[in-house]
Amino acid sequence: MNLLIVGAGATGGFFGAHLVAAGRDVTFLVREGRASQLARDGLVVRARKGDMTVKPKFVTAGGLNKNFDAVLVTVKAFGLEAAMQDMAPAVGPDTLVVPVLNGMKHVDDLVQRFGAARVAGGVCRVATTLDEEGRILQLADFQELLYGELDGSASARMDAFNALVSDAGFAAKPSRHIVQELWNKWIMLAGMGAACCLMRGSIGEIEASPGGLAFVNALLEEIIAIATAHGHPPAPPVVAAARGMLTAKGSPMASSMYRDMQRGLPIEADHIVGDLLARAQAKGVATPLLAAAYTSLCVYQGRAKGA
Repeated sequence: MNLLIVGAGATGGFFGAHLVAAGRDVTFLVREGRASQLARDGLVVRARKGDMTVKPKFVTAGGLNKNFDAVLVTVKAFGLEAAMQDMAPAVGPDTLVVPVLNGMKHVDDLVQRFGAARVAGGVCRVATTLDEEGRILQLADFQELLYGELDGSASARMDAFNALVSDAGFAAKPSRHIVQELWNKWIMLAGMGAACCLMRGSIGEIEASPGGLAFVNALLEEIIAIATAHGHPPAPPVVAAARGMLTAKGSPMASSMYRDMQRGLPIEADHIVGDLLARAQAKGVATPLLAAAYTSLCVYQGRAKGA
């Protein structure tokens, strides 16, 4: 099975580098600037389990001339529209498309563009960032990739994808409940992103501030209520893990969206918070804290566009 990875940034580059090192047939679809970096320096990962540099195969937009067996979509949500246009020549009648974006809107967009039969679900759990030299820096020990058919069925193509990504230096697990896994991750991401971005601080800083714990717990309850209203209530262990992470005393952890804000970069506000807020409104779920966070994020985005 050959694989096209759309993007060689902090997420796609991390998992892709491990797959290349494991000898898998991987090609990256990248922008011109990233292509120059890869040609010059290779794909460099500073990982917790050891550094690596690989020389990957890559193409740029317009350079695709064949269909791939599978496409792993790893771009930020605000780059999905352009990515779908660029990757279209790689998607044939039997191509499996596995996105690992945040939230749920990207699934709707990919299904609309390529058809429900081609699109599966994917969840990645990894904390990585790119430094100024284009190297991928791993910030925490976890590194996991989950994937499965959206309808929860077993399939030969998912078995083949599982064989492709297994035993490559990270945890790779097929899931028969991938939509619930997507919602579980969304709960955590939206909670951390909304809290850190609205309060402009890390989890530990929020916890240590007057009213911080009450704020985070109330925000989390709003988000859980949205998931529940849409038929995807998180299990008690998922809630306990989210609450523990979002209220950890002294934790330096902060959301990637907050880190991007600090660097003046584009953020996934509409996809992580805005779309969740729209789904709350569709079900009549009251979310005053989440709405306040989204307004704050929109102020940031408005300033960024006007800069």
